Formats: sequence, structure tokens, C-alpha cells
Amino acid sequence: MEPFITRDGQFLFFNNLNTAPTTNLYWATLINPTTFQFQGEVGSVNTAQLDGVASMDLNHNFYYVSNGSYAQNLSTIYAGIFAAGNVTGIGVVPGISAPMAGVVDFDAEISADGNTLYFSEGQFNSSGPPQTAQIIVAQRGTGGFARSTQSATIMQQINTNTLNYAADTSASELELFFTRLDPGGPAIYMATRSDVTATFGAPAKIAAITGYAEAPSISPDDKSLYYHEQQNGQYVIYMVSRP
Repeated sequence: MEPFITRDGQFLFFNNLNTAPTTNLYWATLINPTTFQFQGEVGSVNTAQLDGVASMDLNHNFYYVSNGSYAQNLSTIYAGIFAAGNVTGIGVVPGISAPMAGVVDFDAEISADGNTLYFSEGQFNSSGPPQTAQIIVAQRGTGGFARSTQSATIMQQINTNTLNYAADTSASELELFFTRLDPGGPAIYMATRSDVTATFGAPAKIAAITGYAEAPSISPDDKSLYYHEQQNGQYVIYMVSRP
């Protein structure tokens, strides 16, 4: 589930589930765009809790989601440095968590340049899927990340009354791919904008992707989109391409 193709195209990160306590992160190396060599678990990030949704910027700053310390600090987004299959210097990403129990940040992705963090935030009950979900933008400053004062404006056509989550951006951040819960189930949408400070335009569903599909990740050349699809109770990673 929840694939992420790295910004240099050399690695594919993914997790095996998205429920605690059995979710772990894995990685694979590129052979060709549809063939990867499985390498095993990502080192140092997997715990007895939920650990998933990996992303990485061009400087190998590695971000992921874990609920291991949520009860203590209401934080779920972590970062470290990835090298040779292992992550070091792991710590909570401060300054972005909502100070309210039951509100959870999830499905985070770091931009290619490492300066913008896109993440989903939702209201959760004791179990089950989120009751709400919207996509939020955080910007890096001198003191770390902080929620952008323009986040609501940037995402005003993305965040609707249904669940919107699992944001993924192109390296230019002019294209946004994300998951929206439609009446028939989750589907993957795309939106564009003219520059990195602008509001994303009205999104359109990607017609080539059908079925129960979530968690898009665009390739470095912006031509191939990886995602997972639920089939017969299992999740399978797929890819669609454009000219």
C-alpha cells in the first residue's frame, strides 16, 4: 500500500497495511519503471505501532507517519535521513500537529526541495477510518515547519465536504494528485496551478484509474503515476502513464 517513488526514481517505498499494530515500511530498488527489486524493511523506523506512508526529498530527508507517541504528544509525522536502507536521526516533526486529542495528521508527503510538507488531517474515533479529512500545507522556516497561513486558500478547491487525503505533488509543485472519497469509493484526482503560491484549480478525476484506488505518487519525469488498488481484499501497486 501507499507507494512513494523517490524524486530520483531509484527507490520505491511502501507499507504492507495501514492499520496498527502490524504496519511496517519496506523499500525496493529500480530495475525499470514497472519492475523493482524488493530489499526488505526500511531500517530503524518500524515499531510495534503503525509505521507507514514514506516520502523523501532530493536530499534524502525521509518522512513517515507513526502513531507510536501520539498519546504523549499528539504528533504522528516523523523525519530522519535515509541511506542504504536505513533511517538515522529520527525525530518528530514539530510545529504542525493539531493540539486536540482525536485529530490526527496522516498521509504526509515532503516536496522535492524539502521546503513544503503536505499532509492530511482528520477527526478519528477510537477505531475505523477518519470522519473528516482535509489536506494542509506547511512551510519550512528558520524554526522548522509551520502551517501556511495560505493553506486554506491554496486548497480551497481540493478540500470539500467529503474526505480528501494522500496528497502528492510533482517536483515543480504545479501539479497535485490526491485521493477523494466519492460515492462509489475512493478515487484519484489531479489539479494544477500556475505557480507555487497560487490556488490549485478545480480537480478532475483521472479516468484511466478505476476501482478502489488511493495514494498516488508521480514519477520524476511527471509521466507515470503509481498508486494502490484494492482487489479481492488485498492491495496491489499499479502504474498509469501519459505521453
